[in-house]
Amino acid sequence: MHELTTNIKLLHEETLKNLKSSKAKNTIRAYKSDFKDFATFCIKHGLNSLPTEPKIVSLYLTHLSQNSKISTLKRRLVSISMIHKLKGHYLDTKHPIIIENLMGIRRVKGSIQKGKKPILISHLKSIINVINEQKKEEIKKLRDKSMILIGFGGGFRRTELVSIDYEDLEFVDKGLKVTIRKSKTDQFGEGMIKGLPYFENNIYCPVSNLRKWLEVSKIKSGPIFTRFSKGLSLTNKRLSDQSVALLIKEYLNLANIENKNFSGHSLRAGFATVAAESGANERSIMAMTGHKNTQMVRRYIREANIFTDNALNKVKF
Repeated sequence: MHELTTNIKLLHEETLKNLKSSKAKNTIRAYKSDFKDFATFCIKHGLNSLPTEPKIVSLYLTHLSQNSKISTLKRRLVSISMIHKLKGHYLDTKHPIIIENLMGIRRVKGSIQKGKKPILISHLKSIINVINEQKKEEIKKLRDKSMILIGFGGGFRRTELVSIDYEDLEFVDKGLKVTIRKSKTDQFGEGMIKGLPYFENNIYCPVSNLRKWLEVSKIKSGPIFTRFSKGLSLTNKRLSDQSVALLIKEYLNLANIENKNFSGHSLRAGFATVAAESGANERSIMAMTGHKNTQMVRRYIREANIFTDNALNKVKF
């Protein structure tokens, strides 16, 4: 009997370990951050956060709805549920008190989500031009240009962008092949290959700029987008994904472009939007971005064609 109890305990621990391993570290970190806010709310009001009950979660969502978007409420609900699962507790997130409350909040607030602004061609050119104009070390300007151009040209998520290693690159006659070993929608590491062709204009060509960056930096292995020390010596430390957003905002500001609603995601959104404006179909866009469903891509296409396919164009005055 003791042996059976011990085996069950080990199986329980192994199961919890599997649950944790099913999600990326960044995802688990986000769950914990969201749950911390819920726990703070519960402590403040003398409520149990773990395990909790649907009524308490519903109260928290109502509290949160005063200053948060519907998307934030949904994300927090997922996080609370996942932390319960990881800790071996069950929480009924489909309970009517939660679902009906969310529906009521949505009716009152609406559910329109305003995404981050895309980096369009005009923005991209302004960024590259303003980088060239800076009185900085050429090597730093070259790193920033190649990273931004590659990020845009490949429709990369910022985490994918900074995760690229030299070993993931293959230069061919028509351009560059980049192997993505793992991404947000590919947690099991099946991988995908993105192809970036050469541009006619070398100034804005992702492949040409990356070639030059690798030659000047002499990087032959490991991360290709690395940090500089305070003395502007190149280190082998990988840039953080947050640094992508910070650099974009910095250069937009220098180019006198309002940078408030831009982020690291703006490169990916920009690629999809510009590709859609240029007539690329959703399949070819998804082949580059790695989207698993058409919902987001169709939104990019719809927004890109808001004037092209506008019924008002048929009206004559």
